Amino acid sequence: MWSPKPGARQRDGGLFALLAVAMAVITLTGFARTYYLARWFDAPPLSALVRWHGLLFTAWIAVFAFQVGSIRMRRLNWHRTTGLVGAVLALAMVVLGSVTAVVAARHGHSPSASVPALSFLAIPLFNIATFAILIGCALWLRRDGPTHKRLMALATIAIMAPAFARFPFEFITIGGPPVFFGLTDLLVIAGMLHDLRAHGRVPSVWLKGGALLLGLQITSLAVAGTPGWLSIAGWLTR
Repeated sequence: MWSPKPGARQRDGGLFALLAVAMAVITLTGFARTYYLARWFDAPPLSALVRWHGLLFTAWIAVFAFQVGSIRMRRLNWHRTTGLVGAVLALAMVVLGSVTAVVAARHGHSPSASVPALSFLAIPLFNIATFAILIGCALWLRRDGPTHKRLMALATIAIMAPAFARFPFEFITIGGPPVFFGLTDLLVIAGMLHDLRAHGRVPSVWLKGGALLLGLQITSLAVAGTPGWLSIAGWLTR
């Protein structure tokens, strides 16, 4: 069990507060035109499934921010209660996120013009799997506070990729998945650099969790266009 130095705990709180704010801004920016401010951008109407999907993932960002705030205010009872809500919410996100991705692929939707829908389906499904694994580890290690917090941050970072993919910048549109995955990974690197400065080392949770995130990102890109994956995607979207 890794424990930060007592003098660095306050700086840890600052790290997670900054991550919470950054990820809220990323989410709002990425989905502003198609979800949050859709009516002002003349976006196509959203299905009930997509609206619920967006609501759940928005709620997760709010829960993460509230959990960070409750720890900073030393309201551990709030943190534990919200943690139970978060566990149920995470399960709902995994189920509904997977269903939404499959339905989108069935209708030929892909956020990246350069990637066909069935190939792109690998990206959200592997992304959701990453989130599920990291959340599962965070719940298992919930009594190890420093590790638990970093796993929760890593899980939330993992679901930033879809928001980055929808940023209205040409270099993201042209670059596709490698670019928006790279932007997501910068948040992990920021966490590592903070801990290196604050504690003189990078905790293994960042290294292991970051390796899982990067490994599944690379795997999703590697399998996306293969006959085996296209066969699986075709079966899922029948």
